[in-house]
Amino acid sequence: MNTILIGIIVANVLVSYKGFNDLSFFRKYEFHVGSIRSGEQIRMLTSGFLHVDMMHLLFNMLTLWFFAPVVINHLGNFSFALIYIGSLVFGSLLTMVFHKNDYSYRAVGASGAVTGILYSAILLQPNMMLGIFFIIPMPAYLFGILYLLYSIYGMRAKNDNIGHTAHFGGAIGGYLITLIKEPTLVFDHSLMVILLAIPIGVLFIMAKLGKL
Repeated sequence: MNTILIGIIVANVLVSYKGFNDLSFFRKYEFHVGSIRSGEQIRMLTSGFLHVDMMHLLFNMLTLWFFAPVVINHLGNFSFALIYIGSLVFGSLLTMVFHKNDYSYRAVGASGAVTGILYSAILLQPNMMLGIFFIIPMPAYLFGILYLLYSIYGMRAKNDNIGHTAHFGGAIGGYLITLIKEPTLVFDHSLMVILLAIPIGVLFIMAKLGKL
């Protein structure tokens, strides 16, 4: 059992549980554009350990639990931690790019970091299969693409406090850091490299067209 993975999950559980029961704590450390632009950049990191509710936390931690071992086994502990934190930061940075003028924008969740690990794992092991609801078989790459397409829906709907924009930043972070660490993947798994770039491209096209 990997201590770094367990440590990350425990940190998410403890910080989120504190936030569930202490609104002032939640508000102090959530992602809030106005506060970040006023100098509270620490929120860009701390918001990645807070969650809206138990289901939000459970989904993110289960996804991390399933995909993290692939990254750890292929790249080692240091690279796993680098991709996790790097994807979290990429997620926050992209959120600031998209919402920099929306001073009231708020979001929380480890989704950016987890999506980065998800994308990394799929690049490293493209033939991986998942059991949706532990029953329905689905290729991991299809799950990753659908996850980001759902995130586009969440960004457009704007009906929750989940950091959907961070999913894309995290995906970009995990995608780029993994390819930098293992550049041979561009040739060895070129089809997967192209497929995983599609939803990222869709996001920027929609943003350019003003559809988000």
